[in-house]
Amino acid sequence: MAERGIVVDHSTLHCWVIRLVPLLDKAFRRHKRSVGRCWRMDETYIKVKGQWKYLYRAVDTAGQTIDFLLTAKRDAAAALRFFHKAIRHRGEPEVVTIDKSGANTVASATLNADKPEEETITVRQSKYLNNRVEQDHR
Repeated sequence: MAERGIVVDHSTLHCWVIRLVPLLDKAFRRHKRSVGRCWRMDETYIKVKGQWKYLYRAVDTAGQTIDFLLTAKRDAAAALRFFHKAIRHRGEPEVVTIDKSGANTVASATLNADKPEEETITVRQSKYLNNRVEQDHR
Protein backbone atom coordinates (compact mmCIF):
# COMPACT_ATOMS: atom_id res chain seq x y z
CA MET A 1 0.00 0.00 0.00
CA ALA A 2 2.90 2.36 0.80
CA GLU A 3 4.36 1.78 -2.68
CA ARG A 4 1.15 3.14 -4.14
CA GLY A 5 1.08 6.15 -1.87
CA ILE A 6 -1.69 4.94 0.42
CA VAL A 7 -1.12 5.33 4.14
CA VAL A 8 -2.73 2.56 6.19
CA ASP A 9 -2.59 2.33 9.95
CA HIS A 10 -1.93 -1.02 11.66
CA SER A 11 -5.33 -0.84 13.38
CA THR A 12 -7.00 -0.67 9.95
CA LEU A 13 -5.17 -3.84 8.90
CA HIS A 14 -6.27 -5.49 12.12
CA CYS A 15 -9.91 -4.61 11.37
CA TRP A 16 -9.54 -6.11 7.89
CA VAL A 17 -8.11 -9.31 9.34
CA ILE A 18 -10.95 -9.60 11.88
CA ARG A 19 -13.53 -9.10 9.15
CA LEU A 20 -12.01 -11.21 6.37
CA VAL A 21 -10.47 -14.24 8.13
CA PRO A 22 -13.84 -15.86 8.99
CA LEU A 23 -14.96 -15.43 5.37
CA LEU A 24 -11.74 -16.93 4.04
CA ASP A 25 -11.94 -19.79 6.53
CA LYS A 26 -15.48 -20.59 5.42
CA ALA A 27 -14.50 -20.50 1.74
CA PHE A 28 -11.41 -22.68 2.22
CA ARG A 29 -13.23 -25.29 4.33
CA ARG A 30 -15.74 -25.78 1.51
CA HIS A 31 -12.96 -26.92 -0.81
CA LYS A 32 -11.27 -29.32 1.58
CA ARG A 33 -11.38 -32.99 0.70
CA SER A 34 -13.91 -35.13 2.50
CA VAL A 35 -12.67 -37.43 5.23
CA GLY A 36 -13.53 -41.00 6.16
CA ARG A 37 -16.17 -41.99 8.68
CA CYS A 38 -13.69 -43.80 11.00
CA TRP A 39 -11.57 -41.43 13.07
CA ARG A 40 -8.51 -41.98 15.23
CA MET A 41 -8.10 -39.37 17.94
CA ASP A 42 -5.14 -38.75 20.23
CA GLU A 43 -3.48 -35.97 22.18
CA THR A 44 0.16 -35.16 22.74
CA TYR A 45 2.15 -32.70 24.82
CA ILE A 46 4.12 -30.08 22.82
CA LYS A 47 5.95 -26.86 23.55
CA VAL A 48 4.51 -23.73 21.91
CA LYS A 49 6.35 -20.42 22.43
CA GLY A 50 8.04 -21.80 25.53
CA GLN A 51 4.86 -23.13 27.15
CA TRP A 52 3.70 -26.75 27.23
CA LYS A 53 0.30 -27.33 25.60
CA TYR A 54 -1.85 -30.31 24.72
CA LEU A 55 -2.40 -30.88 21.01
CA TYR A 56 -5.57 -32.85 20.28
CA ARG A 57 -5.57 -34.37 16.78
CA ALA A 58 -7.83 -36.61 14.76
CA VAL A 59 -7.05 -38.39 11.50
CA ASP A 60 -9.11 -40.73 9.37
CA THR A 61 -8.01 -44.26 8.45
CA ALA A 62 -6.22 -42.94 5.35
CA GLY A 63 -4.11 -40.61 7.50
CA GLN A 64 -5.80 -37.37 6.41
CA THR A 65 -5.97 -34.80 9.21
CA ILE A 66 -9.52 -34.09 10.31
CA ASP A 67 -8.94 -31.36 12.88
CA PHE A 68 -6.69 -30.24 15.73
CA LEU A 69 -6.96 -28.17 18.90
CA LEU A 70 -4.38 -26.67 21.27
CA THR A 71 -5.39 -26.51 24.93
CA ALA A 72 -3.71 -25.71 28.21
CA LYS A 73 -5.36 -28.60 30.07
CA ARG A 74 -5.96 -32.27 29.38
CA ASP A 75 -9.40 -32.85 30.80
CA ALA A 76 -12.86 -33.99 29.75
CA ALA A 77 -13.95 -30.43 28.89
CA ALA A 78 -11.02 -29.97 26.46
CA ALA A 79 -11.63 -33.38 24.85
CA LEU A 80 -15.35 -32.64 24.50
CA ARG A 81 -14.57 -29.21 23.00
CA PHE A 82 -12.30 -30.93 20.45
CA PHE A 83 -14.99 -33.49 19.55
CA HIS A 84 -17.58 -30.72 19.05
CA LYS A 85 -15.19 -28.68 16.90
CA ALA A 86 -14.28 -31.64 14.68
CA ILE A 87 -17.90 -32.74 14.29
CA ARG A 88 -19.02 -29.18 13.52
CA HIS A 89 -16.48 -28.91 10.69
CA ARG A 90 -16.47 -32.48 9.33
CA GLY A 91 -19.72 -34.17 10.36
CA GLU A 92 -20.24 -37.08 12.73
CA PRO A 93 -18.05 -40.17 12.43
CA GLU A 94 -19.34 -43.73 12.66
CA VAL A 95 -16.39 -45.01 14.71
CA VAL A 96 -13.85 -43.17 16.87
CA THR A 97 -10.72 -44.92 18.11
CA ILE A 98 -9.21 -43.37 21.24
CA ASP A 99 -6.50 -44.40 23.65
CA LYS A 100 -7.23 -45.40 27.24
CA SER A 101 -7.21 -41.78 28.45
CA GLY A 102 -9.89 -41.06 31.03
CA ALA A 103 -10.62 -37.60 29.61
CA ASN A 104 -11.32 -38.98 26.14
CA THR A 105 -13.51 -41.74 27.56
CA VAL A 106 -15.62 -39.29 29.57
CA ALA A 107 -15.92 -36.91 26.60
CA SER A 108 -17.07 -39.66 24.24
CA ALA A 109 -19.59 -40.92 26.83
CA THR A 110 -20.92 -37.37 27.25
CA LEU A 111 -21.17 -37.01 23.47
CA ASN A 112 -23.26 -40.19 23.20
CA ALA A 113 -25.37 -39.60 26.33
CA ASP A 114 -28.12 -37.56 24.67
CA LYS A 115 -28.45 -39.67 21.52
CA PRO A 116 -30.72 -42.62 20.80
CA GLU A 117 -29.02 -46.04 20.61
CA GLU A 118 -29.00 -46.22 16.78
CA GLU A 119 -27.36 -42.78 16.38
CA THR A 120 -24.50 -43.18 18.87
CA ILE A 121 -20.89 -43.03 17.78
CA THR A 122 -19.06 -46.33 18.27
CA VAL A 123 -16.03 -45.79 20.49
CA ARG A 124 -13.06 -48.19 20.39
CA GLN A 125 -10.28 -47.99 22.94
CA SER A 126 -6.88 -49.21 21.82
CA LYS A 127 -3.49 -47.68 22.33
CA TYR A 128 -2.04 -49.49 19.29
CA LEU A 129 -4.60 -48.46 16.65
CA ASN A 130 -3.71 -44.80 17.19
CA ASN A 131 -0.18 -45.23 15.81
CA ARG A 132 -1.30 -43.48 12.60
CA VAL A 133 -2.17 -40.37 14.62
CA GLU A 134 1.16 -40.42 16.43
CA GLN A 135 3.05 -40.73 13.13
CA ASP A 136 1.13 -37.86 11.50
CA HIS A 137 3.60 -35.00 11.08
CA ARG A 138 1.77 -32.97 8.44
